[in-house]
Order: sequence, then C-alpha cells, then structure tokens
Amino acid sequence: MDAIKPKPAAGWRQDSLDLSLADVHGSVNTHNGGSKLRRMMAFAGPGYLVAVGYMDPGNWATSLAGGSKFGYALLSVALLSNLMAIVLQSLCARLAIASGRDLAQACRDAFPRYVAVPLWALAEIAIIATDIAEVIGTAIGLNLIFGLPLELGVLLTALDVFLILYLQRLGFRWIEALIITLLGVIAFCFAFQIVLADPDWGGVVRGFLPTTDIVRDPQMLYLALGILGATVMPHNLYLHSGIVQTRRYGKTLPEKREALTFATIDSTLALTFALLINAAILILAAAAFHAHGKTEVVELGDASSLLAPLLGMAIAPTLFGIALLCCGINSTVTATLAGQIVMEGFLQIKLKPWIRRAVTRGLAIIPASIVTIWFGDKGTSELLILTQVVLSLQLSFAVFPLVMFTANKAKMGALVAPRWLSVIAYLIAVAIALLNVKLLADIFF
Repeated sequence: MDAIKPKPAAGWRQDSLDLSLADVHGSVNTHNGGSKLRRMMAFAGPGYLVAVGYMDPGNWATSLAGGSKFGYALLSVALLSNLMAIVLQSLCARLAIASGRDLAQACRDAFPRYVAVPLWALAEIAIIATDIAEVIGTAIGLNLIFGLPLELGVLLTALDVFLILYLQRLGFRWIEALIITLLGVIAFCFAFQIVLADPDWGGVVRGFLPTTDIVRDPQMLYLALGILGATVMPHNLYLHSGIVQTRRYGKTLPEKREALTFATIDSTLALTFALLINAAILILAAAAFHAHGKTEVVELGDASSLLAPLLGMAIAPTLFGIALLCCGINSTVTATLAGQIVMEGFLQIKLKPWIRRAVTRGLAIIPASIVTIWFGDKGTSELLILTQVVLSLQLSFAVFPLVMFTANKAKMGALVAPRWLSVIAYLIAVAIALLNVKLLADIFF
C-alpha cells in the first residue's frame, strides 16, 4: 500500500517532503484490530534497532578500558548516558510522529543551506566513525571465532552489503527480527560470562553512584566521554526519527498520541536492555581484569585471550567473540539505514542501496585497513576509542536541533514537548556540550 505524505504543521517552510525511508514507510500496519497490547506490540522493533547503536563494538572498547582501569566507577556514566538516551530518543519519536519528518529533513527545512550542509557533513562523519568501529569489531570477532587475520576480516566486512539488501527485500519486520535475535545471543553470552566472573555486587551498586573524580581525572573523563559517545550516538537520533515512520499509525491526533506512547515505551524498554548489556561489559572487565591487577586491558583481542585463564573456562573467549560478531552485524544494519536517512534527508540525493552501502563501507574500510596493517591490535583498539570520542564531539550538533524542534509549538502542534521535558532535554544538551569543551581543553592544554 502506498503511504500518504503527511501535511506539515504551519511552522515548517515546505508543504511537502519526500517520505523518510520511502521503500518501507508505513509498511507495518498497527491497526489490525485486537487489544491495546496487540497494537503496542506492533510498535515493538524500532527501539531495538536504536538500542544496537548503544552496544556497538566501539562501546566495548571504551567499557573494557574503563572497567579494567577504574573498576566499577564508570558504571554511573553508563547509567547517566542511558537516561540521556531515553529522553533524546523519545524526542526523536515525537518529532517524527508530530511532523512526519525525520531529523535530517527537519534540519534541511528549518536551517539555511550554509547551516544544513555542515550539519550533514558532521552527521556523515559520525556515521563513518560508527562504521569504522563496526568494521574493526566484526573483524576481531571473526578472528576470535575462526582465527582469520584481522586484515582479511576487515575486507570481508564489505560483504555485509548483500545481507542488508536481502533483508530489505524481505520486509522491515525481518530486519527487526534479525536484530532482536542477535541481541538475545549477545545477552546470553554476557550473562554466562558474568556468572563465571562472580563480580563484587556491592562494588557494582556503588559504581552506579556518581563521583567527582570522573570530572577531575583527565584519563577518567576521556573514557567517560568515550562511553557517552558510544552510548548517546548522533546517527541514532537520525535513525530513530526515520524508522518510527515504518509504522502506519493514522493521521488523527488521538492516533498520533497513541503512536507516540507506544513508540516511547518501545524505545525505553529497548534502551534499558542496552544498559544491561553495556553494564555487563564494564562489570566483566572490572571483575575479570581490574580485580586481578590487569588495569591496562584495552584491546578486544587481549581481553578475549585473558578471559579463559581468569574465568577458568575455555569457552569464555568464544562466547566473547560470538557476542562481538553479533554486535558488528547488528551495527551494520543500523548504520546503513542511518546513512540513507541522513543523505536523503539533508541533500535529497537518492542512491541505490548497494551504492550507498559501498560508499560508506569503503570510507570505513580504508582507515581501518591502514591502522590494522600498520599497528595491529593495539592500533585498532586505540582507533575504536577515538571513534567514540569523535562521536561524542559530534553529538551536540544533532542534539540541539532536535531539542529546538520538539520544543517549538508552531512546528509540533499539539504534540509539542511538555515544558518540563524540554527543560530536561536542554540541560542534557548543555551538559554534553560542556563536557566536550572540558575534553578539548584537557587534550590541547
């Protein structure tokens, strides 16, 4: 069924827009009758695609480094980052459902070209940074499971374009099913390893309480911002505002309100699951490495090789590799969709999916290959952490427009964000910006 272009609110300049992700826009029916629970389940899915970005291979590098060096102390950063993510992703759903626009389309409409084009470039940089992280993570996963050299693993990641094309042909629900299945595999792998690690649960609880050392210690702040960049990711804000519109939820205000409620529940539950995975990575690093005096574990390969002797089971490294590979595959899907939303939304350039994927994957494979060949495992781990800090530095350029749009009644109409929510969102945006200024000051001065 062809989707109908939504009529914009008076606050937008353009009367009509291309549909976000036009090939799957409105393709999932949410009005098949039945109970409220059944309608809510029809909205389940997009939140888990968003959650993938909060547990990608780059997040592993920062969490492993943070857990091995500082124990459980940075769990508070993971928790705070996740709470920020829940607020910001709810605003993404609100923007999409109220205006019929994704964030890229909204930026193109609201800002002059000399602002919109740099915002597009920054969004593309964020997606390339994400792609580099998933290329390296997938290559390391292949190395841990099958013993493939990292250089070959990096090149093999180019083949993921065929997986994406096949899934898109089957339908969007198939993409969501793959994502959720792989997330279940990841959860099982980490639950098993946490049981083996037997962490100090009292230390875990205390780790969720913030400490001023995070701001005072430059090394801790660098890793904290890496965790923030790996958790609240710029491309996820564009992604969520697009894939929410795969649901066909109606055009009346009551239908939109119900859609917003269900979409928010979906993303909140999915991001809570992501927090459990992120916390599990950090807890595993703290219990297996920091507690045994190994405070400088940052390479994913080193972490895997150390797990077997420390946890006492040979299967531990294999589980680690399987979870890492699943994360890499999942991140591939979401980065592809985010890239499509950003390019089409900002520039109105429509490329064939395989061309779009080949371009973004090529931009990721080239630097990843160079670093892998010349510097080996150590270089790839440092590149992983750097990509997450780059993502953190890009974040404000996506967060501030999102908060501005959703607080604007002329643009959002009756679904404008409540004042209290806008205040919280602005505080989050300012906090992210100030932390990034502090990071830059520490690096350069």
